[in-house]
Amino acid sequence: QVQLVESGGGLVQAGGSLRLSCAASGRTFSSYVMGWFRQAPGKEREFVAAISKSGGRTYYADSVKGRFTISRDNAKNTVYLQMNSLKPEDTAVYYCAAEGSWYVPQRDGEYDYWGQGTQVTVSS
Repeated sequence: QVQLVESGGGLVQAGGSLRLSCAASGRTFSSYVMGWFRQAPGKEREFVAAISKSGGRTYYADSVKGRFTISRDNAKNTVYLQMNSLKPEDTAVYYCAAEGSWYVPQRDGEYDYWGQGTQVTVSS
């Protein structure tokens, strides 16, 4: 198993930046594909970004492409989500997730392990 703890959320003005971190403990971090998802009030949880085990492949939702960057540091057991040019519609609870599959899932149902989430609020 792997335990995930997100941090870095907060309140930021539109156009600003935040960097989320997700620290993993437990089994070998590099054995897991990592993903970021978000859930806004009254909406379903949606895919944001994902990264392969080595970090060589990344995937993004169209809504964040060009503004968000996912990365990982396997030596530090941490995955990051750099969020730039934030918009009010990015307001949500952001979750990191881990999955041990050979491919990089983009659906939340395919991830086995989840963090508790961190709130991101973007004011207009």
